[in-house]
Amino acid sequence: MVRAYVLLTVEIGKVESVIEALRKMPGVTKADAVTGPYDAIVHIEAKDLGELTRKILHDIHNIDGVIDTTTAIVVETEEE
Repeated sequence: MVRAYVLLTVEIGKVESVIEALRKMPGVTKADAVTGPYDAIVHIEAKDLGELTRKILHDIHNIDGVIDTTTAIVVETEEE
């Protein structure tokens, strides 16, 4: 399982519709509008890196209003 946070830049006036579309996507566990340099943050899960890439490039980037994404893949750390 691969998990990632995707930070989105969204067109002015389209944040609500983008969040609504994201929340309907399979694999999206959380989608919120935020303040700061990004307009939305999405937590997404996929079975592997290939599926994650497809979800971002083919699903998220095709939502009307999405301008850009930055992806932070969650890494597992072992506690010593």
